Amino acid sequence: GGTRFVLRAHTSQRYAARTLVITAGTSLRGRTITGEAARAESRAGEPPAMGVSDCLHDWGLKLGRLKTGTPPRVDARTIDFEQTLIQPGSPTPLSFGFYYACAEEAPQPWLLDRNPIYPVGPKTAWRPQLPCYGIATNPQTHEVILANLNRAPMFNGAIQAQGPRYCPSIEDKVHRFRDKDSHGLFLEPEGWETNEVYVQGANTSLPEDAQTAMLRSIPALRRAEIMRVGYAVEYDYVPPSQTRVTLESKRVDGLFFAGQINGTSGYEEAAGQGFLAGVNAARKALGGPPLILGRSQAYIGVMADDLVTRELEEPYRLMTSRAEYRLLLRQDNADLRLTSTGYELGLISGDRMEAVERKRHAVDREMVRLGGLRVTPDRATSARLRESGREPPRKDVSAVELLRRPDIDYGVLGDLGLGDENLSASAREQVEILAKYASYIEKQGREVERIRRLEDWPIPVDFDYAPLTGLKREAAEKLARFRPATVGQASRIMGVTQADLAVLLVHLERARGAVSATPPQVGAPG
Repeated sequence: GGTRFVLRAHTSQRYAARTLVITAGTSLRGRTITGEAARAESRAGEPPAMGVSDCLHDWGLKLGRLKTGTPPRVDARTIDFEQTLIQPGSPTPLSFGFYYACAEEAPQPWLLDRNPIYPVGPKTAWRPQLPCYGIATNPQTHEVILANLNRAPMFNGAIQAQGPRYCPSIEDKVHRFRDKDSHGLFLEPEGWETNEVYVQGANTSLPEDAQTAMLRSIPALRRAEIMRVGYAVEYDYVPPSQTRVTLESKRVDGLFFAGQINGTSGYEEAAGQGFLAGVNAARKALGGPPLILGRSQAYIGVMADDLVTRELEEPYRLMTSRAEYRLLLRQDNADLRLTSTGYELGLISGDRMEAVERKRHAVDREMVRLGGLRVTPDRATSARLRESGREPPRKDVSAVELLRRPDIDYGVLGDLGLGDENLSASAREQVEILAKYASYIEKQGREVERIRRLEDWPIPVDFDYAPLTGLKREAAEKLARFRPATVGQASRIMGVTQADLAVLLVHLERARGAVSATPPQVGAPG
């Protein structure tokens, strides 16, 4: 019961679903191009999806066309690594999750049971990392590229779709920056069990012979053999003005989009959307409320909000500069920000939730303790600080005030006998960050609270903007097209001014039957 979609595979097998997530990547009417050669592909060796676009069009969705590219892969056995600059990985174990932090604070057997391949805890063996290798183009490389521009699809008109500005092809970089003698590239091994090496920074759709000549102009690649040629790929996407912040289609109930079909580019962006769309599709199918992450809560929230409020003229990349509250969205506090959300979704165990809460309470206690601990510049304290090359304070200060100094870390407090030996490394990191950036973090927190009323102020789905007196025509058209769910979203639509928002607020108040005598401040964030 409740079936909304029936999918028919190429084998004629049919699948019924209440909700559907399309994660098409570059497959929608995909076309790969290398020089003069073009093929119907989603990526090298994989067929495109030719019927899905027609289906979406029949459902009333408008489609656009974008382009992305990939560099050639070369055989590691043909690289002269002595001509490269080795780029080792991090000497400190880093992970996408906070399993290490939780295990460090209170090791839990369930972590070991669920992650038998990657055991956790203070004695964890750090899996060796393959290094990358730095190389660079040179004038000879640029000569090869410029001599073949007339054969480059981006320059001869074979490709019309817009590509990502922040990930240009090597021919585009050389053409646009002719004053530069070189451009940095990185050789990235694809894994332990393959000889393929990814030439990062060399995205190209030049003909294969030109790609070979280009690579072999670089000393480390004089004998390089290409295992997979670089290419550009064109594909259809659904402009996300037709999509809700939950990544559900506004036109087709129960249909969700994730990844490049939303006009984004990049693995991280696709992973974040896949998670959000998957959660919301599952919750909708089960009759639960949607997951909506705010801009001050998570980078996924920033991305989803950007997609449904911004004009998309090129593949979207999520950069930290897009987040006005990036001081709150730090990687070190992701567990403190989002573990409770994961727990509510049923994705986090009670043990892990408790471990994170123990860490939160430990940080709070330590901040209070250090705030009440006085540091006197007596002879012993001054001597210890000077021995380590640090100047002692000129007067009595709290331990938190001492920790705010750029040359003081938590380890120094430990040397002075002021630290807590039982505090975990992750909690110590939090204490140090909160001490040093307290005023900035508090300022951003106040800004979040200031605009929270706008973010929580809903706009009816069928709200008619056309007859609103005082609203500019451009603003009315943009609001009608994007259909923002809240006043906060409306404030971020390009072309909607603060004066337009003031008008909108008055009409929303009237629609609710209560005109506000003192409408809220709608100044731009930041």
